[in-house]
Amino acid sequence: MARSLEGLVLAPVADQAPGQVGTRTRFTYHEQDGVIWAEYSGGDVVRGHLVGTREGDRLDFRYVQLKRDGTTSSGHCLSMVGELPDGRVRLTETWEWESQRGSGTSVVEQVLASD
Repeated sequence: MARSLEGLVLAPVADQAPGQVGTRTRFTYHEQDGVIWAEYSGGDVVRGHLVGTREGDRLDFRYVQLKRDGTTSSGHCLSMVGELPDGRVRLTETWEWESQRGSGTSVVEQVLASD
C-alpha cells in the first residue's frame, strides 16, 4: 500500500471543463483508519469537500463543490493511489457527476512545498 495521504496537497495535471476543477485547484487530503477526506479550492472552485474510504490503494469517495458562479455540484469518484518515480503521490481518477451530466478521468499529483 502506498503511503498515507494525510496532510498531502495534490493538484490536477490538466484542466477539466470550464467551471470545474483545474490546475489551480489544490486538494488537501486527510486519512485515518481507512477514512479519507479533503478540502479543495482554487480556479473556478470556491470551496469543495470530498469524503470516502480507502481500501489498499483504492479510494472511493463523493465530492461536492461551490463554484464562483454560485452554483453547486456533486459527484462520485474512484481513484487508484500510485507513486511517481520521484516519490510523489499520484491519483488516477474515474469520476461521474451525480448532480449534472458528465463523467471522465483525471490525474492529480502531489505538490511539493516549493511548487
